[in-house]
Amino acid sequence: MSKRRTPSMMTTEEAQRQETYIKQIRMQNDLEKSKTSKQKHYYIATFGCQMNAHDSEKLAGMLEQMGYQKTDQENEADFILYNTCCVRENAEQKVYGKLGYLKYLKDMNKDLIIAICGCMMQQDTVLNIIKSKYPHVDIIFGTFNIYKLPELLQTYLETKETVIDIWNEHKDIVEDLPSIRKYKFKASVNIMYGCNNFCTYCIVPYVRGRERSRQPEDILNEIKELVADGVKEIMLLGQNVNSYGKTLKDGISFAQLLRKVNEIEGLKRIRFMTSHPKDLSDELILAMRDCDKVCKSLHLPFQAGSTEILKKMNRKYTKEQYLELAEKIQNTIPDIALTTDIIVGFPGENEEDFKDTLDVVRKVRFSGAYTFIYSKRTGTPAATMEGEVPEEICQRRFNELQEVLQPIVYEKSQEFYGKTVEILVEEKSKNKDSYLTGRTDSGHLVHFEGDTSLIGQFVNVEIIEAKTYYLIGKLAN
Repeated sequence: MSKRRTPSMMTTEEAQRQETYIKQIRMQNDLEKSKTSKQKHYYIATFGCQMNAHDSEKLAGMLEQMGYQKTDQENEADFILYNTCCVRENAEQKVYGKLGYLKYLKDMNKDLIIAICGCMMQQDTVLNIIKSKYPHVDIIFGTFNIYKLPELLQTYLETKETVIDIWNEHKDIVEDLPSIRKYKFKASVNIMYGCNNFCTYCIVPYVRGRERSRQPEDILNEIKELVADGVKEIMLLGQNVNSYGKTLKDGISFAQLLRKVNEIEGLKRIRFMTSHPKDLSDELILAMRDCDKVCKSLHLPFQAGSTEILKKMNRKYTKEQYLELAEKIQNTIPDIALTTDIIVGFPGENEEDFKDTLDVVRKVRFSGAYTFIYSKRTGTPAATMEGEVPEEICQRRFNELQEVLQPIVYEKSQEFYGKTVEILVEEKSKNKDSYLTGRTDSGHLVHFEGDTSLIGQFVNVEIIEAKTYYLIGKLAN
């Protein structure tokens, strides 16, 4: 684990206010530890996207500054926090199931503090379910005020009553918070928050709010601090990074920001996600081509191949426009790896619509894809649309999509066979003790035999076997 931004470095007025609560709780925990010799522990479970994972790093940073230590075992924790996602229904059901188990832990330990935050909490229906069925949850907050955790925790400690703090809109952008990174050598940086696209199937704009871009100098300074702390790879995060800068007075574009980040000395790799096809500009394509640190990989969700279904989804582009964009990107950056998101079974999708989806897959030849059967989300326009596709048809189409997609992904992986590639070594393999895992510039996962001293380093690996979703290599001589 790697720490950054101690409370003494906080600069904003709100962050300084939270620092006061951090110090108060730290004093209480230190005093209790001196009396009982017992260290307090925290446990965080993160559901959902990389934005949530990054939020959890900040939450972990604040908890450690308050005197808690991390544990991977819920039954050992004094403070349990679930950072939730609501994009798919199964993620919500998983949270409810785990909350039921936490009641058992609370019965065993009356001093256990249970908190829940994130996207699920921004929905009134979910909040009502939590309050009525899970009264053992002590602290509830949303996506707009994660930086208030110290204040909310202190309020609970003083009152011992349930604390609920849900905001309907974003107020301040508070970034000067302590944070615990999973990796010392790579990190995520938010460049913007929220989304203005309102795709009809997506709940995100309702729970994350409208687009708000951070000032470029704040982003650049944060990245420079991270590089000084040993970071070699940065992931720039936003619901739609292509929209970056539209809410700023100086009118800076994402492509311009990318070029500025590329100039930071000591930084080796730059990644970003997610890009919306409707406003991926020629300027950005050229910036990706020109910037040597920007990885040759792009996640470009097309969701559906049918122009009619795309219109119902409110995606604001046609099948032909997506294909033209993909071709332009591949012609300008020939070695780029394109990945995507695909939804099967959107309301009203017929066989011809689905054939259009398969056609896009065949023509673009993606290096990978996240594929989903449409999941109805209450509160979105699509949830009330007519033409629901029967479950058995959705499953058949999903299987057919895999039959078309997987051979293409396999063939793209085979292109690496016999080549020597540079990878950033990330961690030990979960399957073989003597193996390490890392990623190429294109984002391909590589397993190879090596010593753990290589973790965090860039090494050259010769690919000796290519599977569909990963590569096997050996250290190059």
